[in-house]
Amino acid sequence: MTTVPDRARVRLTGISSRAYEHPADRSALVALRKLSGFDVLLRKLFGLFNERAFRLSYLAGAVKVSDRQFPHIHALVRDGAYVLDLPEVPDVFVIQKPEVQAMAVGRDHPFIVVTTGLVNLHDAEELRFVIGHELGHILSGHAVYRTMLLWLIQLAGRIAWMPIGVIGIRAIIWGLEEWFRKSELSCDRAGLLAGQDLDAARRALMKLAGGPYLSELNPDAFREQAREYDAVPDMRDSILKLLQLQGNTHPFAVVRYAELDHWATGGAYERILGGDYPRREDDRDASVGEEVRNAARSYQESWSRSEDPLVGVFRGVADTVVSAGGSLFDRFTGGRGSGSSSDDN
Repeated sequence: MTTVPDRARVRLTGISSRAYEHPADRSALVALRKLSGFDVLLRKLFGLFNERAFRLSYLAGAVKVSDRQFPHIHALVRDGAYVLDLPEVPDVFVIQKPEVQAMAVGRDHPFIVVTTGLVNLHDAEELRFVIGHELGHILSGHAVYRTMLLWLIQLAGRIAWMPIGVIGIRAIIWGLEEWFRKSELSCDRAGLLAGQDLDAARRALMKLAGGPYLSELNPDAFREQAREYDAVPDMRDSILKLLQLQGNTHPFAVVRYAELDHWATGGAYERILGGDYPRREDDRDASVGEEVRNAARSYQESWSRSEDPLVGVFRGVADTVVSAGGSLFDRFTGGRGSGSSSDDN
């Protein structure tokens, strides 16, 4: 298996998270950051989540990565933070669990948690991709909004006896889950940018579905499997696919593989490595209306590629969303591009 030497990796100085974020993810984040007083509200809401207590629980029950403990992971996170030009290198904790999991936690001083199941599954370059994925969540500031989703899920459980209330909450949760899944696609791109090894990224995503048996897996066959999942022959299968997404915050492995493969080979990845990407210093000038239009165009482009019979019913709708959504947010923000930006950007 070929890997990319450290010296060959391009440092993406000052890169904005907008460079890799999926348009649907990016438009939601830009819109939220421009709402007057939203930063203050987030700080108050996030204060309900005891970040210090959570960190202490990992200091007590997990292993803090350093140059003396899991030094290979320590090197990966330092290298990934350097490549993505993060303001600071986050702490990483390894916790003993067989599940294959990783997460970025916190707001003011976010940190990363990975399980031993994940560490055991991946080789060094695959793990570099996973660490880069979590660094992407930190750079985008996803942790705050993900915490909101968890609160709403808990709230929905508490008011389940109120049919009207829970229906409204569920509608919000469905929308947040869709954003959550798009944020995962965003950070797969960040993982690729951090590692700059497409084969390793592909292997990591295949292993999520098939486990450690890499000799039994084939990238071309897995790509064909993704096409088979997309091009189901019956409308009933399309509806089942939608139903299976409910309650899932992560896209399925074949979808993540196909989406990353499409983005990596479509020109955007190479342009970023060539230095053509938005900078953090320009985040305040991002236009909400334009990002909404980009999101609608992204859905439209995705639908045009899809062979799913149900998707065909919705083709053309994105044109209306582009016009109406973009105009709405332009009017809401007074046509101004300036606004508050996230601390993580």
